[in-house]
Amino acid sequence: MDQPRRYLTSFRGKQNLHQFTDILIIGGGIAGLRAALEVPPTMEALVITKEHIRESNSAYAQGGIAGVLSPEDRFENHIEDTHAAGAGLCDPEVVDLVVREAPAQIHDLVRWGTIFDLEDGHLALTREGGHSHRRIVHALGDATGQEMMRAIIARVKQAPNISVWDSTFTIDLLTMDGACVGAVVSRAGAKVLIWAKQVILAAGGCGMVYRETTNPPVATGDGMAAAYRAGAELRDMEFMQFHPTVLYVAGSARYLISEAVRGEGAYLRDVNGERFMLAEDKRAELLPRDIVSQAIFRCMERTQHPNVYLDLTHLDPVRVRERFPGINRVCRNFGLDITKDRIPVRPGAHYMIGGVTVDTHGATTIPNLWAAGEVTSSGLHGANRLASNSLLEGLVYGAICARNAIAAAKTMPTQMIAHPIQCKIDPDLPVEDIDVEDVTNSLRSLMVRKMGIVRDRARLEEAKRDVNFWCRYVLPREFQHRQGWELQNLLILARLMIDAAIRREESRGTHYRSDFPARNDSQWGNRLPSPLVKDLRF
Repeated sequence: MDQPRRYLTSFRGKQNLHQFTDILIIGGGIAGLRAALEVPPTMEALVITKEHIRESNSAYAQGGIAGVLSPEDRFENHIEDTHAAGAGLCDPEVVDLVVREAPAQIHDLVRWGTIFDLEDGHLALTREGGHSHRRIVHALGDATGQEMMRAIIARVKQAPNISVWDSTFTIDLLTMDGACVGAVVSRAGAKVLIWAKQVILAAGGCGMVYRETTNPPVATGDGMAAAYRAGAELRDMEFMQFHPTVLYVAGSARYLISEAVRGEGAYLRDVNGERFMLAEDKRAELLPRDIVSQAIFRCMERTQHPNVYLDLTHLDPVRVRERFPGINRVCRNFGLDITKDRIPVRPGAHYMIGGVTVDTHGATTIPNLWAAGEVTSSGLHGANRLASNSLLEGLVYGAICARNAIAAAKTMPTQMIAHPIQCKIDPDLPVEDIDVEDVTNSLRSLMVRKMGIVRDRARLEEAKRDVNFWCRYVLPREFQHRQGWELQNLLILARLMIDAAIRREESRGTHYRSDFPARNDSQWGNRLPSPLVKDLRF
């Protein structure tokens, strides 16, 4: 086998269970649920989630949502900040669309019961790296995603036309005659073919391709990989954003320390106590994430220390505890008092900027398939996402996708048909001889070492050889469990990410090549589509 198989698993339309719906939504994060809420009562929507509906990247978002809500701020300021962070690759039409939709989306969340933090009776606004004004709304101090998801899940549960299938793994998208017609999923140990008039993909990112990540275990890029196998275009796969400040305590799970901590005045210091960001730019800790992450990497290399430190000790302790209750609680579990002790941090994979190509309508390159949120490359983020623009993108594109999918579904016949589609995989290769956990861990470690914050051709070529080898003996096998499918998805995406990083011979945004350290607009001021699935070779 020298290219990905069309489907990961065998199925037979005449034998498997079938389910029908007007709109199938794959993913239960903010983008997927916002799409579901747009579906009118006269149509049926089915939301598929990999685990419990509360388990998504959206629920872990700390900082907040960016939007122009202050009289001192203007849309033009937010647009300019987004372009500056995106390092020349943002789509101007998309940026303008999303930024101008922000206030309305935030007010909808309030109307649906989201309780944002207030100051003097108005929405409290904070500032984060890369933003020229205070425009970030937040909830429960540093648990914005959790509060947003609480409110929007409650709203979804009130809608009689929306069904939610928890603990359901989307194995692949179903296609016929080049169009998307549904998905094959694994639910309670059985394979189910879901037939839909229109499909909205909102399955999140792939942070778990790295060992050091802020993402929950569900973020294995299943939606991206499924779309790719179905023939959808992916692009910008070299742009994985690393969050600069992830709690680094040996033996513990990694925990995001919000951008808002630096926005409120925290300093970054090296092991010797030096505030090293001052040497980068006068904005220091408020520089965009890509610059801060690279500066931290260089600092750790220079000091030969595994981390740097966030320092809040000069800030008002009462204000710090009130503003960051979740971070304070986590740090106290490790004996750290954030008002007195420096917090050990280092960068970790945080947000996948690349993904499934979509236009301003949310349409992918496959008919009847729409996409929203982190699974996509919309053009909003360019080469580096501006802090707190991701939840905003999910809301805006979730609504846009749904409106267009609904309009398309209304033009289709009312009666739906289950076609006798099938896929048979020859059981030539056993799966028992593969230690899935070991290969997964090896892949994630390799991506940190050779496809991390700082890259060069020699290490990227080594990574490509290793991943190609794993692909050749893992991808031909047919697994019957989630861990095997996740590994296959991660391998495909890792291969595409490495390929894009090799091709882009410059440094831009989150992509830094030590052998090509300069930005080159004349040659590389463009997007990089991934090779089509039929052209990818291992």
